[in-house]
Amino acid sequence: MYTDRIIFSHLMDFLPKYEFNKCVLRYHGNYRARTFSCLDQFHCMAFAQLTFRESLRDIETCLRAMRPKLYRAGIRGRVSRSTLAEANEKRDWRIYRDFAQVLISIARRLYADEDFGVTLDQTAYVFDSTTIDLCLSLFPWAQFRKHKAAVKLHTLMDLRGSIPCFIRITEGKRHDVNILDELILEPGAFYVMDRGYIDFKRLYQFEQDRAFFVIRAKRNLDYRRRSSRQIKKSTGLRCDQTIVLKGRKSSREYPEALRRIRYSDATTGKRFVFLTNNFKLHPLTVTRLYKCRWQVELFFKWIKQYLHIKTFYGTSENAVKTQIWIAISIYVLVAIVKKELNLDRSLGEILQILSVTLFERSPIYQALTASYDQYDLEDPYNQLSLFDF
Repeated sequence: MYTDRIIFSHLMDFLPKYEFNKCVLRYHGNYRARTFSCLDQFHCMAFAQLTFRESLRDIETCLRAMRPKLYRAGIRGRVSRSTLAEANEKRDWRIYRDFAQVLISIARRLYADEDFGVTLDQTAYVFDSTTIDLCLSLFPWAQFRKHKAAVKLHTLMDLRGSIPCFIRITEGKRHDVNILDELILEPGAFYVMDRGYIDFKRLYQFEQDRAFFVIRAKRNLDYRRRSSRQIKKSTGLRCDQTIVLKGRKSSREYPEALRRIRYSDATTGKRFVFLTNNFKLHPLTVTRLYKCRWQVELFFKWIKQYLHIKTFYGTSENAVKTQIWIAISIYVLVAIVKKELNLDRSLGEILQILSVTLFERSPIYQALTASYDQYDLEDPYNQLSLFDF
């Protein structure tokens, strides 16, 4: 890499431009675009995510202040608030959804051998959703409650590397369990979910597709015990049973046997009951799998803390989805950079460093690995000591 290039340019080199152009052509993104292409739009929105810009005017002001460096950054078009707003409003958000999926496939290959704390040969996924609150008067298309708007981010995350592999953005009133119908189940894989996804008709589809689920049971579960296995209560396990459902509707929707595992956490004192259709895993492995569900919660917390998805640069559905998908692309891009450069820093630290060094002329590896101690600097004081004579 050339040292006279800025870090933002180095970072964008990790993007597969050929695949990006294919996504643009698929949805005719550059149709009648003379001076501000889809790539320019992506670069501007990526800059906004990486530097925590608050508004379109904020983006315009900061980028115009860096005008001599914009060409080196890959931004060829003239940056203006109205042009960026129009691009977010009219250009198909599916361009950035498809490109995010390209980045996700790259990241999953890089993290395929990553350890996530559970010894498991099969792939393990976590499925959950988070709600992003909006103002109903500004986002009427995303009605959630009578006086509230919101969008939901439904996410299926691969536990190896904490990479989201399926994301669906819906209006807030869409129930979480309905998104199970859109999953393409992988035979032999494990899907970990909270009890909000209890729907025995949909769970039976996992059994038919030869996929496994681990889900927390509801308290009012109506069942009959067929048999029990021996357990060691010193490990926190309380029972490991084979059961069948007794309810009129549930027994019809899920006619096969289920495995019920009850576990007591010695640290918190909480008791958990899990259901799974896998009868071979050690019961403690099932409990550890469910504990990994918090990885998706950490992902939601990370993108809300470090990326700009709680306030939006536009109010239309297209603008909101464009911003969210580009934010997800930045998350995955940072994960790719971390793996490609073999960095020891966390994703949050990498993003914080990039936020203040984007337009520095330095190799990206040097910027992300440099560490300076203020006490190593020569003559750090700018005044004489009071007690020097």
